[in-house]
Amino acid sequence: MDFAAIFTDYSWIPLLCIVAGLILIIIEMFHPGFGLPGVMGIILLTAGIILYAKTVLQALILVAVVLAVLGAALAIVLQSATRGRLAKHIVLDSTVDDDIKFSAFDDLSYLLGSEGKTLSVLRPSGIADFNGVRLDVVSEGEYIPKDTLVYIDKIEGNRIVVKRKTASDDMENDPAPQ
Repeated sequence: MDFAAIFTDYSWIPLLCIVAGLILIIIEMFHPGFGLPGVMGIILLTAGIILYAKTVLQALILVAVVLAVLGAALAIVLQSATRGRLAKHIVLDSTVDDDIKFSAFDDLSYLLGSEGKTLSVLRPSGIADFNGVRLDVVSEGEYIPKDTLVYIDKIEGNRIVVKRKTASDDMENDPAPQ
């Protein structure tokens, strides 16, 4: 069988579909994102191979050629991703200066002892209002109903632990009657 004879009788529309499909897939490789160029490229490649191939052997040879071209393009993309132009688009190269500090949460120690009211049931976690500020809070395993007065007992990182405010808590804060 003569392989040159396989590609002698061709039309420009299937070849245009194949070339356009390859270009769109390569564009998708260099600019990953939504995937529209990749999907359109696959559709055009499939249509081009179906329109061009008159036999199964021609279709298999075209698929092998397309895969070889895409494999070479992928090798170039991967090389570019590690140290080339593509790395500038994908890899974040900016750094945080040493004088700028980042914390995943703010220091909430100023809230210790603040009094508020539960906006939801604490079983043991829920929401409480402290002077108009809604905070996610937890109790130490205790069930606390909604609309109960609570105070912030301790803060562990971003975990705010509350306790139920009782009448004895008020007495401890008030001066003794004379």
